[in-house]
Amino acid sequence: MISNPTSTRTDQMLQSAGLRLGEAQHRRLDWLTDRLGPPRLHAANGTPGDARLVIVTEPMSGAGAELFCRALPAGCVVLMPFGENPDFDFLKSKLTEFGTVGPSGADGPHELWWGGTGEAEAIAALSPPAIPPRIVCCYQRGCDDLVEPLRHALESLQLESHIDSIMTELDDRVLASEKAEFILRAWEAYREPLLYVEAGALLQAPPLLAAALDCDVALHKWNRWEMSARTLYFGRSTAARTLLRNWRRLAKNHPTVWDGYLFDQAWSLTSSRVPLDTVWLPRGYHALHGDLAQPQATIVHDLPATSADLGPDPGFASLVRSARRAGRTGGRDALVVMTAPGASDSGVAVILRDIVAADARMVASAVETATGAFAADNGGFGRLELTLCAWQDEIDSAREAAIAARLRVLEIVPGQAIPRDFFALAANGEAATAARRRTDRISQ
Repeated sequence: MISNPTSTRTDQMLQSAGLRLGEAQHRRLDWLTDRLGPPRLHAANGTPGDARLVIVTEPMSGAGAELFCRALPAGCVVLMPFGENPDFDFLKSKLTEFGTVGPSGADGPHELWWGGTGEAEAIAALSPPAIPPRIVCCYQRGCDDLVEPLRHALESLQLESHIDSIMTELDDRVLASEKAEFILRAWEAYREPLLYVEAGALLQAPPLLAAALDCDVALHKWNRWEMSARTLYFGRSTAARTLLRNWRRLAKNHPTVWDGYLFDQAWSLTSSRVPLDTVWLPRGYHALHGDLAQPQATIVHDLPATSADLGPDPGFASLVRSARRAGRTGGRDALVVMTAPGASDSGVAVILRDIVAADARMVASAVETATGAFAADNGGFGRLELTLCAWQDEIDSAREAAIAARLRVLEIVPGQAIPRDFFALAANGEAATAARRRTDRISQ
């Protein structure tokens, strides 16, 4: 087999920079390299030059981020291998967010973020023509008129589809659980990727972007964080199926909760356990009726172009509406979840705190050391949940969530020495404490 010189050079660069990418993350990097050329590792106080693919591993000051973004060539893509770190938030906010690839255990315990200076369509145009996804849509029985414009558009665009009426529990809406069940059945019935669009939507052009970007899931976010369940793409991957199943389960357990929030929670749950490759669809895939800013939109939903549909009811609990800060998983969510086959049902939650006081490499090293220690010796714990917390309120929330889930809570800080038997020592300490408690009760 003849090796690819570009891939070999990229591997050498990653190794020399101490960067660990999971298989799915490496696949995304290779995909971008094939279209944009070899990546360049950005040096502190350096300039991106004419490279169209730049890897950033160190945070920048506000002024530094401004200068860096101004120096980027048109159509440039920036990758951040430590995307979970809040120190990169400002730089992310200056770029167009294209997607993320979730962590994959100890082999690739970080979130890969990628964005750029152009539009996702420009990157997709560098790929071979994509196979159109099958368009799927469900609606309440007796509301056939609602989907007639969509049917006519699909016939005109010559796109395969599956549009069906379903029995609904309520008279005025399709519940999230019913929608998730319908999409999952379609995903299992067909071989193509699926693009779900809400009943009443209109297609004005073939929706090929997500398929061209070759991802697991694609969707649109309002206000940079509120996930919409009106336009959803699912690729033909195990990760996509896992996300769908998690969404269906959460929706069945919480039937009255807003479907976008339930999808948000399913996405968080899935991306912490499998390396979910996510693409964020541009506004042209979620335009609203009368939206003058999107005259060439691909998908138009039958909603007025106002702020009324920018998310859940304003009375929705603020605790569960914390923003996905510049695309980063919030402090209340686990960054990575690892399981140990054959171990006990007990779990351990590791809270990596004080991350704003440490540099990015030190935080990354703590993540890698903790996950590596669990992979080497889980101490009998069946599951590890690792959470990054920048502020005290995040620490408190993460601790409360872990206790509610009956997880052993361990707190570490960047730079702390973590031995390979870290979890075995924690398990032994917990066992000794329990034994002392039993002895005290007997003596009393």
